[in-house]
Amino acid sequence: MNNVYTYKYPHPAVTTDCVIFSFDGINLKVLLIQRGCEPYKGYWAFPGGFLRMDETAEEGALRELREETGLTPNHIEQFYTFSQIDRDPRERVVSIAFFALIQPADVKGDDDASDARWFPLNEMPPLAFDHENVFKTAQKKLKEKIYFESIGFDLLGDEFTIPEIQHLYESILEVKFDRRNFQKKLLQVGILKEVTDAPETDSTETTSTKTQNSSRGRKAKKYKFNKLKYEDMKEHGGFKLEF
Repeated sequence: MNNVYTYKYPHPAVTTDCVIFSFDGINLKVLLIQRGCEPYKGYWAFPGGFLRMDETAEEGALRELREETGLTPNHIEQFYTFSQIDRDPRERVVSIAFFALIQPADVKGDDDASDARWFPLNEMPPLAFDHENVFKTAQKKLKEKIYFESIGFDLLGDEFTIPEIQHLYESILEVKFDRRNFQKKLLQVGILKEVTDAPETDSTETTSTKTQNSSRGRKAKKYKFNKLKYEDMKEHGGFKLEF
């Protein structure tokens, strides 16, 4: 295609970076790739790379994430643009950053990533480029959004207990909640639906086994996220969790 207009101004390169969070029931984790080439060869960084001329920023972010880790999330969200002058030693680079919350998944380093791994937030290695700042910004955005959106439920399975979601919120917000107070306020919001389907009884189970199971105490109740109720609340004034 012939360009009718040309400009004398130098153009910065544009990259994308993806901060992907997951929760394994114990630890909140983030996905990193190990760089297979310079600069910062051998350092860990967020999946990402240079944007092609024929793709949007989101398309480029998803492509790089897929090529470097094998992941293809259903949804990613843009959260910040990093444009510090000296953030990349190769040239002037502006990075558009995205984040996503997904269920635990296997990953494998490929393309120009020599490795890909999930790291608990308290065990992260030193990061390449300005990715420490990228991470802190993503963490801040996650903490802000979890009070007003249902993003925490994206990290849980279809069914979960109150202690499981409390542990998740504590991991994200880096605070400790009173168990009874957390449960009371979460249930008052009205976006949880108790799972009432009881498992079938094994007719071969002995009286002794039943007694042992009873002695262990009642199982924690299971809940599901009520998406219809959540959407209705958003439409009629919003959603906010306060503990």
